[in-house]
Amino acid sequence: MKTRKPPAKPARLVFPFSAIVGQDEMKLALLIAAVDPAVGGVMVFGDRGTGKSTTVRALAALLPPMKAIAGCAFSCDPAKPGQLCEACRSASRRVVVTVPVPVVDLPLGATEDRVTGALDIERALAEGVKAFEPGLLARAHRGFLYIDEVNLLEDHLVDLLLDVAASGENVVEREGISVRHPARFVLIGSGNPEEGELRPQLTDRFGLAVEVRTPKDLPTRIEVVKRRDAFEQDPKKFVASWSKQEAATRRRILAARRLLPKVAVPDEALEAAARLCLALGTDGLRGELTLMRTARALAALDGDVEVTLDHLRRIAIPALRHRLRRDPLDESVAGTRVERALAEVLPS
Repeated sequence: MKTRKPPAKPARLVFPFSAIVGQDEMKLALLIAAVDPAVGGVMVFGDRGTGKSTTVRALAALLPPMKAIAGCAFSCDPAKPGQLCEACRSASRRVVVTVPVPVVDLPLGATEDRVTGALDIERALAEGVKAFEPGLLARAHRGFLYIDEVNLLEDHLVDLLLDVAASGENVVEREGISVRHPARFVLIGSGNPEEGELRPQLTDRFGLAVEVRTPKDLPTRIEVVKRRDAFEQDPKKFVASWSKQEAATRRRILAARRLLPKVAVPDEALEAAARLCLALGTDGLRGELTLMRTARALAALDGDVEVTLDHLRRIAIPALRHRLRRDPLDESVAGTRVERALAEVLPS
């Protein structure tokens, strides 16, 4: 198996992740998803113009490139032979290339064929080959699938995404012919809650849910405008001025990924997570699982080898706020309810 680099393409300059002012909860959630995709993705709800899309694209530009098999439409991972697509498994010779982590936008008006991919039935019947045109799910494999205004997504696409997210595989069937390929991605959704609520089935699939708000203090608003204007005036110079901070964050992500398998979750932390979910009345055990995974990834980002109660406290609100049942007798926002439970169950 040989490794080579594809021809270099001019990189499109993206606003640096490290230069984004505030929105600490959103930035931390995205870093956790970058360290451990198993947390289940991130949902970002908040006002328009608060940097939701900018932050997602900035993270993608920050991530170190990944190794993939050359010519594969799904960017199969050569280090995981059990997850290779049919073409890569049957190939007699594989060439490994280094490619950027994909970030794929799923537009609201996308057809099902564009999302899942399309089969050329006529060619399949005439030539006896599975002529498959990969879709957005194929492009997003091992990367990020980003849906802006996810709360406005059509129901049939929501159902489709739920199936693929649960199985890690996309299956396209037409006229008795089927094609399947790996489709494991970090799902990132953003939207404005004033424009409609997200279906509970999809909400529950997101590991973390964060809220972003327009800054209320004058110095922060001024700094946001100054940095954005500097970027638009001279993108190359602005990106260069933040290169050291970006490199440091990139090293932090890589170090956390290496440390993650070694991070221990003691019984004390598991018991605390379970007691917190019991106090909040969350359905099922997904809350505990998400708390455990996100706390472990947070510990790895901090360079710690064991999850502590402090890690649980720091990540509890984004891990649990979207899993609470509606309480007609309690009009508090979900984040406030989690804070109250934290004060009772895990006082600092």
